[in-house]
Amino acid sequence: MMAWLQITSGRGPEECCQVVARLTRRVIRAAEKQAIRIRPLEMIPSEKPGGLRSALLALEGEGVSDFIPLWTGTVLWIGKSMFRPHHKRKNWYIGVTSLSPPESFRWSEKEIKTDRMRASGPGGQHVNKNETAVRITHIPTGLKTVASEERSQHLNRKLAMGRLAELLESESDRLDKRHRQNRWNRHNLLERGNPVRVYEGEKFRLIKPV
Repeated sequence: MMAWLQITSGRGPEECCQVVARLTRRVIRAAEKQAIRIRPLEMIPSEKPGGLRSALLALEGEGVSDFIPLWTGTVLWIGKSMFRPHHKRKNWYIGVTSLSPPESFRWSEKEIKTDRMRASGPGGQHVNKNETAVRITHIPTGLKTVASEERSQHLNRKLAMGRLAELLESESDRLDKRHRQNRWNRHNLLERGNPVRVYEGEKFRLIKPV
């Protein structure tokens, strides 16, 4: 199984960004101990050294489905501000959410349907009696392309496949943009209260396990 984990400060101050960085390191160590493959996909630094506004991690392995629920939800760190010594606030919240990786549009020949047609000229006239035009259908998405300008069916198929690749890339970009927007929306939304994990003090000691 493969999944993404987003750790975010929401719109919290620099103190929350420090908590994001520390929790990210904890998550990485915990995953490695369970032989889960984990790698950072995106790290958005904050203004202060060592802080992270958001971290996006990719996890892969047999234990991912059990690992993810242990970390998702609101996380609270209780401690004095490391930047504002006289600040009264002691509760700093961050959020952890799971995401499905965006769809990939790699395809195999099994997903492609090829239809051969007669190439039509102006006014619907057939250019020749041979079926040289080609229509390619990508079955999973329903996307279709046609090529008929070449006299060779082989060349028309290559053209149609090239056009299909462009369509799939465009669709992949569209989904990727939507996925990034979804991540940004999750970054801005942060529930405070009822944390699934609570850490305390400079040593980031866990006082409320899941």
